[in-house]
Amino acid sequence: MIRVLLVHDACLVRSVLAEWLGREPGLAVDDTPWRGAGARIRSSSPDVCAADLDCADGHGIPPLGDLSPARAGGRPPALVVLAHANRPGELKRAAEAGALGFVDKAGSPDRLLRAIRSVAARERFVDASLGFGFLKAAQMPLTRRELSVLSLAAGGASIAEIAGSLHLSHGTVRNYMASITRKTGARNRIDAIRISRGEGWL
Repeated sequence: MIRVLLVHDACLVRSVLAEWLGREPGLAVDDTPWRGAGARIRSSSPDVCAADLDCADGHGIPPLGDLSPARAGGRPPALVVLAHANRPGELKRAAEAGALGFVDKAGSPDRLLRAIRSVAARERFVDASLGFGFLKAAQMPLTRRELSVLSLAAGGASIAEIAGSLHLSHGTVRNYMASITRKTGARNRIDAIRISRGEGWL
């Protein structure tokens, strides 16, 4: 039996997907929104976590680190993400977080099922339709930390709020913003956000 935790912030979509997956033989499915994902993983110890990368909390930054907690004497759950090909920033963050499965949200639900079964066996699964997104992700000039800083800034967070959220000093956040502005060829922070959104990095 493969124990699956489905993480999705849209209640209706999450419920329908969980019910559909739960009908499949060999799957035991639970579901949660992002805000409860970390606690649910610690309490239920799923084999696979399938997570939608659209996150309603945290200014749109999915806390992927919460989905792979360290376990005494055991492995963290294998991670499958639901992503868009035109959001290479999401693909890059998920890959760096150790995701094994990448499912195109525009594809068939059967692809999610195949991905779950593959990563449960610790085998990689990547939808071919996400290939161009991964190519763009490889060309991104921004690091994961810079993307986190910029995502918070795009959500309207101040320097102090970004520093508090990411446990950084105010000076370090300013240095990141200066680096982001330089790497994107932007004139200022607002321009960097505009450019990054246009490229699908945010």
